[in-house]
Amino acid sequence: MKRRAFITLLGGAAAWPLAVRAQQAAMPVVGFLGFGSFDTFALYLAAFRRGLGEIGFVEGQNVAIEYRWAEGQYDRMPQLAAELVRRRVAIIAMPGSPPAAVRAVKAANTVIPIVFSVGGDAVKFGLVASVARPEGNATGVNFFSAELVAKRLGLLRELLTGATRVAVLVNPADPERTEAILDDAHAAVRATTLQIQALKASTSSEIDAAFANLDRADALFVGPDGFFNTRRVQLALLTMRHAIPATYAAREYADAGGLMSYGTSLGDMYRQVGVYTGRILKGAKPADLPVIQSTKFELVINLQTAKLLGLSVPPTLLARADEVIE
Repeated sequence: MKRRAFITLLGGAAAWPLAVRAQQAAMPVVGFLGFGSFDTFALYLAAFRRGLGEIGFVEGQNVAIEYRWAEGQYDRMPQLAAELVRRRVAIIAMPGSPPAAVRAVKAANTVIPIVFSVGGDAVKFGLVASVARPEGNATGVNFFSAELVAKRLGLLRELLTGATRVAVLVNPADPERTEAILDDAHAAVRATTLQIQALKASTSSEIDAAFANLDRADALFVGPDGFFNTRRVQLALLTMRHAIPATYAAREYADAGGLMSYGTSLGDMYRQVGVYTGRILKGAKPADLPVIQSTKFELVINLQTAKLLGLSVPPTLLARADEVIE
């Protein structure tokens, strides 16, 4: 090889890593604030990336993602969100975050766009001015969790026609959602013979203690909550140990051995957050993107668990299920 050609090749090789680093530095950075952990929310994270991909963004190719995980602790979320604000990411995605955490990020930052998802009315929570015209720097998805309390209790009564007492498990670390769930539960049973017993837990050991205080409940209603989702295997095992039928807000509980779930597809919700994140990266303004109302709901029944509990699921209920795990 001639000396001049060799020097040219060497110079190109030395410049190549610099070019790659410059390209990577030019990538927009999305701040992703997850309530759980990478391991417990890997399925949802894949859905978020799928949504980004629908708009043409692939992690590591033309977008970078900076992750922060709260490990199931609500009180960590404001601090983690503040880190992303200081990092000056292009967007902060907060799927499944409690309204208080979203409000804290909005209060600390009026510039960086925020894409949230909450299980309730975003206007009532003070996150947006209206569903159609959010205004400000935040928009997202309402995945209807608290609103489905009456529907889930109705399905539980259909399965357990003789039930008179239902224990409702809620997380006091998210007081807004806890209050809404208990209010809706009491309102739903007002014209029936059902009685509601409130149980509260915000740690794994408190979940164990709650099961020790069921007080002859005929069934358990597990409130929609990110922490409970991270403990879905523990909850399924405890319901079997205590031989108590339970209803949950997401299909992942039934996949883990829970009896019955009804609620929004959380995977689809995370995908929608990814889509909105991608659209904002493309130049859309949060104020112009209406809050999405989730429309995909799933009824999943774990027939294996029903048999282990000695329950006979009515054929009419099985016929309406989106999936029956046998």
